[in-house]
Amino acid sequence: MRAHYFQHVPFEGLGSIKPWLEDAGCEVTGTLFFNSAMLPKPDGIDLLIVMGGPMGVYDEDRFPWLAAEKTFIAEFIKSGKPVLGICLGAQLIASAMGAEVYPGPEKEIGWFPIHGTTVPGSSLFTFPPSLEVFHWHGDTFDLPDGAVCLAHSKGCRHQAFQLGESVIALQFHLETTPESAREIVSNCRDELVPARYIQNEQEILATDPERFRAINRTMESILTFLLRHHSSVTDENR
Repeated sequence: MRAHYFQHVPFEGLGSIKPWLEDAGCEVTGTLFFNSAMLPKPDGIDLLIVMGGPMGVYDEDRFPWLAAEKTFIAEFIKSGKPVLGICLGAQLIASAMGAEVYPGPEKEIGWFPIHGTTVPGSSLFTFPPSLEVFHWHGDTFDLPDGAVCLAHSKGCRHQAFQLGESVIALQFHLETTPESAREIVSNCRDELVPARYIQNEQEILATDPERFRAINRTMESILTFLLRHHSSVTDENR
């Protein structure tokens, strides 16, 4: 299986996702838009992962490749193959599928809980009633037609959604490791201004390592969910 990721800035990479994919036997390739906007051929990709970044989906004047990226995402979703979007990636999925993306009522930066909204046993991914996760976002989105909200928080009504059985979009970061947390703080610390849902640098970084392990395990569950669906669809089409 070939997993391909879209990365928008050097300091927001795959984090814990890459070793998990490699352990699962996936060939991992990527498009690094800060180096080249050359898009891959979709036929050669089995899983698409769209990472975060400080730009907005509406910043096409500054980042012209955003338009082509959204078109690619929309076409790839139509193929029925699995797609995972994280932060900006979730917003790009929402925008590509016709939903509005706009500044949220609150910025969320740091460790805050999200709350699952779906019922266990359904065909939807299920988050626990409460899970403390790592956030770094200011924009939010409406749900695309047919999407189901998977989680919310006090600061953001739509924290995650699922579209069909093969697309999951997350506003928050489950792939974050201690190293990647330090990277984003180092590059974006100007955003750490006092506010209700913005922690300071010390609060973000001086956290129990088990917090990182817990969110990484949840990310592994999401990847397993998406790849299991892809395998069942592939088996049916043989």
